[in-house]
Amino acid sequence: MDRVIQKKTWGTKRLVTIAGITAAVLFGGWMIISTASSKSKLNVDTERITVSDIKKGPFQEFIPVNGVVMPLTTIYLDAVEGGRVEEKYVEDGANLKKGDPIIKLANTDLELNLANQETAVYAAQTQMQISHNSAQQNTITKLNQMADVDNAYKEAERVYLLDKRLLDQKAIGLQEYKAAENAYAYQVRRKKLTTQILKQDTSLTKQEADQAREQYAHMKSTLELMRKKVADLTVRAPIDGQLTSMDAEVGQNKNKGEHLGQIDAQSGFKVRVDVEEHYLSRIYNGLVGDFTFADKTYKLVIKKVFTQVTSGRFQVDMQFVGEVPKGIRKGQTLQIRLALSDETTAVLVPKGGFYQQTGGNWIFKVAEDGKTAYKVDIQIGRQNPDYYEVLQGLKPGDKVVTSSYENYTDIQELVLKKP
Repeated sequence: MDRVIQKKTWGTKRLVTIAGITAAVLFGGWMIISTASSKSKLNVDTERITVSDIKKGPFQEFIPVNGVVMPLTTIYLDAVEGGRVEEKYVEDGANLKKGDPIIKLANTDLELNLANQETAVYAAQTQMQISHNSAQQNTITKLNQMADVDNAYKEAERVYLLDKRLLDQKAIGLQEYKAAENAYAYQVRRKKLTTQILKQDTSLTKQEADQAREQYAHMKSTLELMRKKVADLTVRAPIDGQLTSMDAEVGQNKNKGEHLGQIDAQSGFKVRVDVEEHYLSRIYNGLVGDFTFADKTYKLVIKKVFTQVTSGRFQVDMQFVGEVPKGIRKGQTLQIRLALSDETTAVLVPKGGFYQQTGGNWIFKVAEDGKTAYKVDIQIGRQNPDYYEVLQGLKPGDKVVTSSYENYTDIQELVLKKP
């Protein structure tokens, strides 16, 4: 039998459940929107931030460096020969003239070698003189022998020619002529042999004399060298200047090559500058810098670059351009602005703490009404200790927040509140 089925209706319990779920969803959505809104905006007291103006003006890339004033020329004094300090003629800081004695070293072995060399030279000189006298005597003997041979030759030649004419005239016999002919032939051979011996003897004597003179000259050269080595035991000023960094006391032993001190020339000054190795590829001779001394600005120019890097830094030598400051002294430290580029016109933003968090990729730009500041993308170029060069993203007249963004990295907009 058919039965009527009644249509189901929403119950009170079911309606309460649906209402609760809907409320939870709405509350969750409100929380998400509220949280997102709170992260994108932040109220900021204007007294706790720095707002700077973007301007267009002259820009030059430079780095601040420290330089130490040094003498223009410094000569280092080293012990050419080792020895014991026997006498000290001057003290550290003395003003010297070229050639003035500074200290005297004693070296017994070196002085003994000099004495032995002098004895050897005198002995060689004596022996050379004896050899020369003996050679001369031998040459005289040979010349006397040559004179006798020449005389006998001429006599034999005279008799031979006479006997030849007499033989033609049938005045003498053949046997007498042959005797004269044989005697003449003997004297010819004898003269030829004697002449050859004399020539060889002369050549040998000359060769021995040349060798003796060469050996003697070498020994004298060695003697002069030994005398110079002994003379170098007295250390003298190589130039006019001031003696500094002297390290020698009477009785001390100094090894060969050991540093003794230095002479600073009084002809002028240079500045030795330390630069971070990061700039090594951009530093070269001719770059200029300036510094302030006694309320006046002076210029310097790089003359020499030392490319060796030590502890992350390298050094350059700079010389004064034009006037040298009066009253400047060796050892003074100067704060120098070293220019890395020529002066140009650029859009500039003052340096500030914002760069540490943004890397120069974005910045908070203040709205025209001054009530908010919002993120804008920018591009930074060169920099100096005062400004960054803005390549794009900002224009002169804009205002930006340049103080630290340490607590603003997730914020899209700053609401500026005046106290």
